[in-house]
Amino acid sequence: MIPGPRKRPLRSFILPGLFVGALFYTLWARRAQPPTEADGRHLTEMKGDTMGTTFSVKVISPTLTTDAQDAQLQRAIVGALTQVNDAMSTWKDDSELSRFNQHRSTEPFPLSTDTLTVLQAARGVTEASGGAFDVTIKPLVGLWKFGSDAAEWESEPSSAEIALQMGRVGQDKLALTATTAQKEMPDLTVDLGAIAKGYAVDKVSLAVEALGTREYLVEIGGEVRARGHNAAGVDWRIGIEKPDAIRGTLQEVVALRDVSLATSGDYRNYYEDTDGNRVSHTIDARTGRPITHTLASVSVLHEEAMMADAWATALSVLGPEDGLALAEEQGLPVLMLVREAPGQFAVRSTSGFDAYRVTE
Repeated sequence: MIPGPRKRPLRSFILPGLFVGALFYTLWARRAQPPTEADGRHLTEMKGDTMGTTFSVKVISPTLTTDAQDAQLQRAIVGALTQVNDAMSTWKDDSELSRFNQHRSTEPFPLSTDTLTVLQAARGVTEASGGAFDVTIKPLVGLWKFGSDAAEWESEPSSAEIALQMGRVGQDKLALTATTAQKEMPDLTVDLGAIAKGYAVDKVSLAVEALGTREYLVEIGGEVRARGHNAAGVDWRIGIEKPDAIRGTLQEVVALRDVSLATSGDYRNYYEDTDGNRVSHTIDARTGRPITHTLASVSVLHEEAMMADAWATALSVLGPEDGLALAEEQGLPVLMLVREAPGQFAVRSTSGFDAYRVTE
């Protein structure tokens, strides 16, 4: 099947692009204090563009921050974002991960603590999901014309082409130590796009906490980590978008405190073939093909944004039945939106999700 032009839906709550192009920041504006602030609670917001998407950091303090404090916060945020981008971007030829992918050898390759932390976490999700999550999937993503290897579409890959690339996929082909990663085959490559954005949220959050702040909301491209309360002194309110809807249309609102949220869906980055079938950017490493089930969106809550990010991708691959069952087994608060008809979705959730719903 040969698709028509690739669709690029409007970006809103969850953005598909990660580590696109160079690293840019547009900074900063301190928001005027809204009337909803509780006495003695002041909101400072810093936001901008980074890694092909946007970010926002909201910090609650007992007093108005000074210019010197704003500058210190800015340096902490930029430093954390730069560190993650320099380590894990597949769009930067000189990033640590790109250099590892270019390392055509089975000799151990030294990696930073950040990158190894993410690789170890990814391995845990891979094992728990039966291979539904796999950071070595880059050859298959490129074969289906997504990711940093994307090219103009000519035709659907043949079974032989898929089988050839699947031979280069599998986290069991990657050995990790406390300081190195080692390939079983020289051309093995890694793409951390399904977990590193969440890690960047965690990294920025820790940088903010290091300045003594214990109440904040960090968001990068829709992945969120919340601590404490908002300016009004209540849990942070975050919207979960309705798939395929007008920008800003919300399906649910959740209340977050000391927890992270990540959402994955098939409605952001896809194209349609000539028959009008959706070809999702989410590739199942177990089959080598894009997912075809009816799960449109999955939102996962976890203490760490990195883990929420990875699990959202894994459950997206598994689908509404197997994914929901595994989420329940893992004790993950999860919301799934399943397509029933154009614009209509069945809402499914694990038993732990109800505690976060805002119903009023």
